[in-house]
Parts: sequence; structure tokens; C-alpha cells
Amino acid sequence: MIPQDARPAVATMFRLQFEPAQDSWVLLYPEGMVRLNTPAAEILRRCDGFHSVDEIVAELELAFAQPALHDDICTFLAQARQRGWLQ
Repeated sequence: MIPQDARPAVATMFRLQFEPAQDSWVLLYPEGMVRLNTPAAEILRRCDGFHSVDEIVAELELAFAQPALHDDICTFLAQARQRGWLQ
């Protein structure tokens, strides 16, 4: 699990951007591209190295009027870190 006070950031070898041709957010890296679904993109867009996990969770719960997103977001962040998307 990722610590609540961690301040995740997209790893330097990746670039997060909106790709009009894909009509979605993507993670670009030297070997290719990962097309992100909407929830993944919304989480990663907030991983700027400044916002803590708790702040990211609170912002997304407010933005989507969905309480109790903490576990889902933390699971995604842990998986993203395992894939090397986050530092």
C-alpha cells in the first residue's frame, strides 16, 4: 500500500498528455503508449509530486461526489507504482 502522506509523481520516463487522436489521456514512454481510462487519467493528472495521497483522494471524492474512493484510489496508485508509472 502507498503511504497516505506520499506525494506521488508521474515517473520521469513517462509523459501524461491528452491525445486528440485517441480522444483520451495517455502515458507516453520511449517504447510506446498506454491509453488510460477516465478514472486512471483523473488520478494520474493529480500525481504532480505536490499533492499527498489524502489530498488526491479528497479532491476526487469532491469532484465526482463519490464518498469512499480511498481504497480504490490507493489500489490504483500501488499498481501504477509497481508498473513504474509513478515515483
